[in-house]
Amino acid sequence: MIIDLLENFEKYISLNPLFKEVLTFVQSTNLNELETGKHLIKGEELFVNVQEAKGKTPNEAVLETHQKMIDIQIPISGDESFGYLPCSELPEMEYNEAKDMTLYPGVPSRDIITCKKGMFVIFFPLEGHAPCISAQTEFKKMIFKVKS
Repeated sequence: MIIDLLENFEKYISLNPLFKEVLTFVQSTNLNELETGKHLIKGEELFVNVQEAKGKTPNEAVLETHQKMIDIQIPISGDESFGYLPCSELPEMEYNEAKDMTLYPGVPSRDIITCKKGMFVIFFPLEGHAPCISAQTEFKKMIFKVKS
C-alpha cells in the first residue's frame, strides 16, 4: 500500500508501466467534471471507475482483495478512509475470478488510513482494503484499475 499526495504520483510511475498513463489522465482531466461510470483508458488493462459512493462506518465496510488488478483510489469530493489488513492476516475465502475480487465479510480491519482530497492510495494485489469509510453520506471518488 502507498498513500501520498497526487503531486507526488510521478515518483511511483516506475512501479508499473501503466502508471505513467494514470498520471497523464489525472493531469489532463478536470476530475470534478468527470462523469460517473467506467472510462476506458487502455482497454481492460487500464480504466477508471468514477463513483458516487455511499459513506460507511468501519464496521460496515467490507475488506476486499484483488489478484490481477492494482487499485489506485482518489477521493474527489471529500476525505475517504480505508480499512487495511495485510494478506498474511486474511482468512481463506472464495475468489470471484470474473470480478477479480475476494470479499471478507465480518473480518475486521487492523488499521484505518485516511486519504484526503488531493491525495491517492494504491492497493496492490492481495492487500486487504475496506473502502468507502466516511462520515459523508455520499461522496465522489475515482478508482483506477491497473493490470498488475
